Amino acid sequence: MASHEFAAFVGIDWGDQKHAVCLRTEGVEVEHELSQKADEIDAWATELRTRFGGRPVAVCLEQSRGPLIYALLKYEFLVLFPLNPLQATRYREALYPSGSKDDPLDARLLCLFVETHHGQLRAWKPDDEATRLLRLLAEDRRRFVDQRTAHKNQLRQRLKEFFPLALELLRSGDLEDEWFLQLLIKFPSHAELRRAPPRTLERMLPKHHRLPDDESLDPRVARIRAAVPLVTDGAVVKAARLQVMELARLLLRLNTTIAEYDHELSAELARHPEAELFRSFPGAGAALLPRLAAAFGTDRERYADAQDLQQLSGIAPVQIRSGKSCSVRRRRACPKFLRQTFHEYADHSRKRSLWAKAYYRMLRGRGLRHNAAVRALAFKWLRILFRCWQTRTPYDEHRHLKQLRLKQSPLLQYLDLPDPVEQT
Repeated sequence: MASHEFAAFVGIDWGDQKHAVCLRTEGVEVEHELSQKADEIDAWATELRTRFGGRPVAVCLEQSRGPLIYALLKYEFLVLFPLNPLQATRYREALYPSGSKDDPLDARLLCLFVETHHGQLRAWKPDDEATRLLRLLAEDRRRFVDQRTAHKNQLRQRLKEFFPLALELLRSGDLEDEWFLQLLIKFPSHAELRRAPPRTLERMLPKHHRLPDDESLDPRVARIRAAVPLVTDGAVVKAARLQVMELARLLLRLNTTIAEYDHELSAELARHPEAELFRSFPGAGAALLPRLAAAFGTDRERYADAQDLQQLSGIAPVQIRSGKSCSVRRRRACPKFLRQTFHEYADHSRKRSLWAKAYYRMLRGRGLRHNAAVRALAFKWLRILFRCWQTRTPYDEHRHLKQLRLKQSPLLQYLDLPDPVEQT
């Protein structure tokens, strides 16, 4: 929008309880505080709507999500310009090299920034509700998965230190398996497991391959009875068994929570208009499918081209040029979850897509390490994903391979080679 199309410019320095607000219109500047209470925000927005006759008001603030911006979403006349906190800090330091800072000053600078530069800024347009819900659910699910991974690592380390017999029973299973966690809660130490009744152990251990008429004792029970404890120090055992029980309980609760998120994501994905499109991509399973749908959304005017999304997500590298030096580096100041989504999808896709596997092999053959090769593959996939999304065309692996053969792509010679050893 042009400057004259905005009735006023507002800068808001966000706070937990109160926000510093600066409003400028026709050269007049007014500063005040705004509470986070719903009725006060509504009264403030209603007063702005009445005062300016519903004309657009530009609002600049240092967040793209959170309680304040969620509260402002319902007022259609407010045009939001979220600013990265680091950008706001650098803008303040450029005008105030002394490093002075306070909330009213930050609100005033945000107001000045949006008034001066709104022509070069892109107004924030939120995704539709279905897409936002998918994104929030997927992000929250990932946080719980990360917590589960951290607790599993703690549990594994603790068991190695004082109760390795439990890990021997696990063998090829996973520490999050319910039978294993239930076993640890009931028998959280070597001594307690050895004293357990044989038939109780047989019921709790996963089914063993045995003949139907074989009534002999499970050999795993005999191994438990014969095992020698690694640690017998009472202090270590007492402290460790409590931690093992608590970690097992936490993992059980996290398993339930993640399953609930999976169920909710599946239900919401079934209603999302882009679900079938992204389901056509190889490697887009139950966890990654909602993340891909949320990454693109339904607004096809949101990105000018694939490069926009490549740069936003941090998949595209950035060029740093200064004097005679020039380097290309990985961009770190980006939405981490978005970058992680495309990186993980690319890694999964090479196990399902022939050309993706060949491209990965080619890059590894040229000396790229695993993560660098996967990022390069994600860069390629984003072009394809974006094109299919723009044209609403499901992905066709056979068609893509046919095009590669017509163009005599160098990827063809890597289609049937063995996979390289993965090293990060």
